[in-house]
Amino acid sequence: MLSFMFFLLFLFLLSFLSGMWWLICSFLFILSFLFFINISYHGVWFNISYFFGCDYISFGLILLSFWICMLMILASESINFSNYFSRLFLFMVLLLLFLLCCAFGSMSIFSFYIFFESSLIPTLFLILGWGYQPERLQAGIYLLFYTLLASLPMLVGIIYLYIIIGSLNYFLIDFGYYFNFFYYISMILAFLVSMPMFLVHLWLPKAHVEAPVSGSMILAGVLLKLGGYGLMRMFLCLIYLGIKFNFMWISISLFGGVIISLVCLRQVDLKSLIAYSSVAHMGIVIGGVMTMFYWGFFGSYILMIGHGLCSSGLFCLANISYERLGSRSLLINSGLMNFMPSMCMWWFLLCSCNMAAPPSLNLLGEISLLNSLVGWCWLSMLSLFLLSFFSAVYTLYLYSYSQHGSFYSGIYCCSLGYVREYLLLFLHWLPLNLLILSVDFFVINFY
Repeated sequence: MLSFMFFLLFLFLLSFLSGMWWLICSFLFILSFLFFINISYHGVWFNISYFFGCDYISFGLILLSFWICMLMILASESINFSNYFSRLFLFMVLLLLFLLCCAFGSMSIFSFYIFFESSLIPTLFLILGWGYQPERLQAGIYLLFYTLLASLPMLVGIIYLYIIIGSLNYFLIDFGYYFNFFYYISMILAFLVSMPMFLVHLWLPKAHVEAPVSGSMILAGVLLKLGGYGLMRMFLCLIYLGIKFNFMWISISLFGGVIISLVCLRQVDLKSLIAYSSVAHMGIVIGGVMTMFYWGFFGSYILMIGHGLCSSGLFCLANISYERLGSRSLLINSGLMNFMPSMCMWWFLLCSCNMAAPPSLNLLGEISLLNSLVGWCWLSMLSLFLLSFFSAVYTLYLYSYSQHGSFYSGIYCCSLGYVREYLLLFLHWLPLNLLILSVDFFVINFY
């Protein structure tokens, strides 16, 4: 792991030089493939160096971080073109990637907590520095205070765990020790806010709407997955309490997912609609992790990877339209099939992945999660049915309203996409539909 981190540290130096935009993007592309071929075929920790390492859960999420950060640089070419603090922007993206790799690669709960909190700082700078509207300051404060307030009890819980057990390494945590309800709440609340769960989700739509396209991509693609990853790790020492109390979070998440799906149907802002759909998808992920079944853990992991690629691609499409029309309103962005006919297919492909159409990773993840949640309690079938139905409804609403109908009268020309934009969308869509071919390897070796 340290070899990849030193690679990133040397890229920091390149970011201070002028004209290094595409070189850094190319290096991150190469680094993604170098990390991908470094996978171990034994179901244990590998690439161990100091207190960093990988297992199958962290491997996929580190790879996703490399991939999304490379695509962030590819999507933000307008910052490079206008030279709007482009070197500082590159530094922030690389710093965020470094912190995410440290968070996912940590083998200790305390170091994971440190890097989990640190990753908020570059994200905040991305929103404040390169956001679009004046309300970005309020969105940044929402993001910071929601996550910091929820994570302070977790620090107390980690110290208490160390006093009781004497170690914070994942593979030395004692499964059998009984903790109380307050410890259980303190250890998982930060991750439920980070996911985010319904009732503590209000920071996410604000942050997405105010963030630049790169901020939205990293928020939806990777930062939400930190919460799911943390839940998977924390339940190592919360097994008995989880069996006893998890029904609360499953009920809130599934009910909230249905409510948020209905909220999606009332949105008139493209980015806001995609952000609310992320909350609905993360609701079913929380439900799957909380069942504590093998199918639930595996399905949540697969859906997190699939959602990271799909949601990031949709934000890129929304930004492509925004750069042409200067607005994200669905009222102005209607009839895009006439204005940008070459982008219509990409809208269709990524919207179909968003509603879990085959052969996307989302389909496999949702099938696994349906299996685990119905196995946990058959009454959850009702909310799962409504979630799946409304997921298709709001995705079709997004696609049909934006592509069909009469277009805005202020548009007088036809606009084609750049090769860079087609490459960007292709690199979102290809792994989303190809990774399902090799997923049996992870099914067998996941735990």
